[in-house]
Amino acid sequence: MNKRKIGIQKENLAVNYLKNKGYKIIKQNFYTKYGEIDIIAKNKDTLVFVEVRSKSYNKFGNPEETIDKTKQRKIINTAKVFLKNYNLDFEEIRFDVIAILEENINHIENAFYLE
Repeated sequence: MNKRKIGIQKENLAVNYLKNKGYKIIKQNFYTKYGEIDIIAKNKDTLVFVEVRSKSYNKFGNPEETIDKTKQRKIINTAKVFLKNYNLDFEEIRFDVIAILEENINHIENAFYLE
């Protein structure tokens, strides 16, 4: 299976995980010139931007460790475009990471913040 198909499969796993936790999925794979956000969801009155990372083994670290400051900035800038374009009203905005190692899911809420 190629890398993109695996990515889609893991994102779908993350979507199902979030739905089972009561999140409402607003959009998947939101693209701008700054980058992409894998999942945009609503959790109560909070808008959640979710980055999904997966690895098949942890020999060189866990999946969440691959999200550096540059990637965080890209996600934040993409989120700003989404907020401007969709003019949605939420009490809070949060950036989460869903790290999938083999079939284990680690959901990290507030993984990083707006600068």
